[in-house]
Amino acid sequence: MSEHIRVTVADGVCTVAMHRPEKKNALTRDMYAGLADAIERTAEDPAIRCLLLAGTAGVFCAGNDIADFRKPRPEDNPAEPGPSHRFYFGLARLEKPVVAAVPGLAIGIGCTMLLHADIVYAAPEARFRLPFVDLGLVPELGASMLVPWLVGKHRAAELLLLGDFFDAATAERMGFVNRIMDRAELLPNATATARALAQKPQEALRLTKRLLRPAAEQALLARMEEERAILAERLRAPETQAIMAHVLKPKPAAR
Repeated sequence: MSEHIRVTVADGVCTVAMHRPEKKNALTRDMYAGLADAIERTAEDPAIRCLLLAGTAGVFCAGNDIADFRKPRPEDNPAEPGPSHRFYFGLARLEKPVVAAVPGLAIGIGCTMLLHADIVYAAPEARFRLPFVDLGLVPELGASMLVPWLVGKHRAAELLLLGDFFDAATAERMGFVNRIMDRAELLPNATATARALAQKPQEALRLTKRLLRPAAEQALLARMEEERAILAERLRAPETQAIMAHVLKPKPAAR
């Protein structure tokens, strides 16, 4: 388990908090492994009835750690999928309800993972962004299908092609989040909701969640695989490598 992924289980809820404050909870390969472990535990343990995703230090997740993201890694092996593959598809396939509490930044993967949550609460300070094109990449976690399904084609194009920040009020209006609440109330309310879900009749809950999913679930999983294949190609592209090298270039000290 990654030291930057904090997992607690109580009252039928597995709470998974990303905790890497010095990097705004940006995800590394080890963090993906920790998240995947928690999701798989949630799926397999009948005593766990709900998953709660959270961030710490006033941040949800600022996306992938660019330096870690650029490191060479083995290609996905169907027999032994890598950490990010386990996280992506474990979250997409999870039959138990998922609640998310977003206290601040939710960028890239920090934003797209919310598309797989069932109930999302956010603080007024939360800010969201889908910056894939600006990084020379393409969307992941099924975002190229789920964002248009959620907000419509033209708004999805605006979010994914321009990649601008949008605030919590806009996220609520578009359906990315259910409710906005003060940061101090965010995690307690999300925890209360997760505990309430954990007390519901589980088979009825599972079946209802399945019915709420987009009709073309297999198409979504296929799109996720397609996104990953294109993303892997883009990571090797000179355009993307140049962008990421610039992002990692030390910035001049402020005078």
